[in-house]
Amino acid sequence: MKISERMNGEVVVLELSGDIQGGPDSDLFRSKIAELIEKDSKNVVLDLSGVPWMNSTGVGIIVSGFTSLGNAGGAMKLLNLKERVKSILMVTKLLSVFESYYTEEEAVASFKKESV
Repeated sequence: MKISERMNGEVVVLELSGDIQGGPDSDLFRSKIAELIEKDSKNVVLDLSGVPWMNSTGVGIIVSGFTSLGNAGGAMKLLNLKERVKSILMVTKLLSVFESYYTEEEAVASFKKESV
């Protein structure tokens, strides 16, 4: 897995690419989330358009980031779920936990609605 980071207004967009399977992926993602929380960048859109597949450990990695950001007063939204990833989240009943969007504009705008 690779992570690239960019800003869209006040929201951090993390673009993930490659399969998410644990091991080094877990350490990389956790350290990125911890770094964002430390910089007070707690609203994150996770763009999964480059992620064709994740295993159960990969799901755990995403849940861990979601929880860490939530505990720090932020939030994480998902963007561009591939069908295989979407079906994994559906089977685990996590699709109803995560807010997911088809466009980055909608995902970023959803943070503004929450602060009103």
